[in-house]
Amino acid sequence: MPAKSRQNPEVREFILRNVATHPADIGSLTIQEFGLSRTSVNRYVLRLIEEGLLEAEGNTRARRYKLRNIVSVGFSIKLSFGLFEDAIWRDRILPEMKDVPQNVVDICQYGFTEMLNNAIDHSASFDCLVTYEQDYCSIKMMIADEGIGIFKKIQNDFNLADVQSALLELSKGRLTSDKSKHTGEGIFFTSRMFEEYGIWSHGYYFGKTRKDGDEWLIETRESESKSPGTMVNMAISTDAGWTTRDVFNQFLGDSLRFRRTHVPIKLGKYPNEQLVSRSQAKRISARFDQFSEVQLDFEGIPEIGPAFADEIFRVFRIEHPDTKLSWVNASPEIIEMIWTAMAEDGDPPASA
Repeated sequence: MPAKSRQNPEVREFILRNVATHPADIGSLTIQEFGLSRTSVNRYVLRLIEEGLLEAEGNTRARRYKLRNIVSVGFSIKLSFGLFEDAIWRDRILPEMKDVPQNVVDICQYGFTEMLNNAIDHSASFDCLVTYEQDYCSIKMMIADEGIGIFKKIQNDFNLADVQSALLELSKGRLTSDKSKHTGEGIFFTSRMFEEYGIWSHGYYFGKTRKDGDEWLIETRESESKSPGTMVNMAISTDAGWTTRDVFNQFLGDSLRFRRTHVPIKLGKYPNEQLVSRSQAKRISARFDQFSEVQLDFEGIPEIGPAFADEIFRVFRIEHPDTKLSWVNASPEIIEMIWTAMAEDGDPPASA
């Protein structure tokens, strides 16, 4: 059998990294990028199919390509007393990982063990389902139990009014009903290490998608499924350029204590209402005093009322001078309200 011709690794990488967003025109895109002939690009695609990295669907005219799973495993675990999440990771997940950079392995270990530990300690479920999938570009993990449901548990443990209040508190971090066993930081850090992170529970969804740098798309909604329990999904690129330490350093001080949080204000807003009252502001600013820095994210909020701004940016600041407040994604109208409230305190306005 004749030896296969050598292929340019840059072309192979380009095809594999872009096929997910260009399933029907990856050939044309590669031709445009590298100036190759269509025949040459077809050879690259066929080789990747032979190697099990790509798969094709449809006939010649409507052919589409997608990444093929290198690994796809699933198994159930009995959540019995004495189960150790690190042993499950070491024995069942780590051996399945194929050619994954160490920083990505470390992120996956952190997220998997934290989420499985939550299921063991808090779900009140008898068992859970675990899946691990890996293709050339990404890793996806899922942990699902049939217990009480994370949002309902938070609502019950902290006597909150509803599930949306539980979502708001969850987003802040440092939320735990058992401080002797947990710091309440696992979900906060895991959701910021992975490019995609989502929790489904009892008909509600809380998710974060990494956009650019520290920018996030944060989504909450009601889902069609009302099944009991909790399902956590995590996804990360195999070429992710950050480490667990990079994420920790964003939110931990020199003492390695959780000091900084990022709060999506839209989680404190109910449908068909505006953020205008002091009671709304008090609900959103609950537990802010547990942090030395709080960044308020006004994405999706066009404006706020003067009482709302005054309660957070004047009253709270006077009562908690050790907590620094900053803001991002604020409209000019919101910034004006913030500056007005801060000026009432005699402080010169300062943008985030």
